[in-house]
Amino acid sequence: MSESGRHAVGRAWLLYRALPALVAVAGGAAIAAATMTTLVARVVVTPPRKRSDDTRILAVDLDGATITLSRTADTSLPGRYGLWTDRDTGHLKLGEIVSSTPTTVTRHLDGIDLGQPERAAGGRFSGWYHVTPDDIDLPWRSVEVETELGAAPAWLIPAASDPAVDTAAVDPVGDTAPIGRGRWAILVHGRGVSRAEALRAVPVLHGRGFTCLVVSWRNDGDAPPSPDGRYGLGATEWNDVDAALGFARDHGARDVVLVGWSMGGAISLQAARNSPHAPLIRGIVLESPVVAWAPTLDFQAQGMRIPPAIRRASVALLSTPSLAAIAGQSTAVDFASLDFVERASEITVPILLMHSDDDGFVPIEASEALARARPDIVDFHRWTDARHAKLWNFDPDRFDREIGEWVDRILPA
Repeated sequence: MSESGRHAVGRAWLLYRALPALVAVAGGAAIAAATMTTLVARVVVTPPRKRSDDTRILAVDLDGATITLSRTADTSLPGRYGLWTDRDTGHLKLGEIVSSTPTTVTRHLDGIDLGQPERAAGGRFSGWYHVTPDDIDLPWRSVEVETELGAAPAWLIPAASDPAVDTAAVDPVGDTAPIGRGRWAILVHGRGVSRAEALRAVPVLHGRGFTCLVVSWRNDGDAPPSPDGRYGLGATEWNDVDAALGFARDHGARDVVLVGWSMGGAISLQAARNSPHAPLIRGIVLESPVVAWAPTLDFQAQGMRIPPAIRRASVALLSTPSLAAIAGQSTAVDFASLDFVERASEITVPILLMHSDDDGFVPIEASEALARARPDIVDFHRWTDARHAKLWNFDPDRFDREIGEWVDRILPA
């Protein structure tokens, strides 16, 4: 669940606490519990439309290229990050920490992509250091992947080593001429964010001869929405990655590595398990992944002090066909099918799994359990102090090294 999702659940919990007084005349404990259950369930499967600020901007020095922020667990992290401002119409590149106090953090302002930071009072701290492929200084082209819901936009960064590559000749849809022969990486972003999140991993893969396809998927704001407009938590979104695999195959791919962040990890695992194109997949890179949803949702609910009965009831509502419509879903969520700790025996390709022990959104314990269940194929790298889906931001050299060494081992050039 994204930061905005957690804020929404938090607001729902405040409403829950007020409901007994509001509905006391109706004997309202049961009504309050049912209402809270529905609110929590809806937050889990509803794409965020309004994202809350989580960081106060206290001072901006454009001449000195610094910005001072309120101190939080995220803003005090070393490394490079992004800050969305003005309801996501502004974006800043944040560099290393210049100074700090017990309540503030002053960082280098690496760049202003959008907006006027000196006029912003707050923003949303994120791992989106890059906003478009222009930021990584590699040739790229916009393409469209034809999914069952329509054309989903994607960014294509062809392998520089391929002499057949002519990016100017690539048509958005339908052109089956080879774009990148051989090695492809399909990069899958997480919940509540967009494909820009995935640009961080392109340089290390491109440097090893991969054509990179950075994809969008249903309900992410770029790809066509599903009819119900709800997340399937990977159970439906994998179809869009399957379409991307078909696109890659049609344009010359013979070996594909999937790379997924957070819920993008759940989507990648589902695609590897269910896609008709799965024989193309040679390995999966997972960063801060959801490998089992039930413990992830339980972890987040516990952190917000949502009562156990409400947590259990919300999962039951989402997973019961006769009740799923209450959360706006067209189909129920089969949590058992999304649990790759229990389904570990069904995984057939090598996995690089990177997760920080202080993630804060997706518990590392499920990743550890998957690594214990399949030590034959899972290469597990435990990080410390890097938070959720910010491993590249925290230590790009280590991030690139771990991916590069793993790729060199499973797919030697």
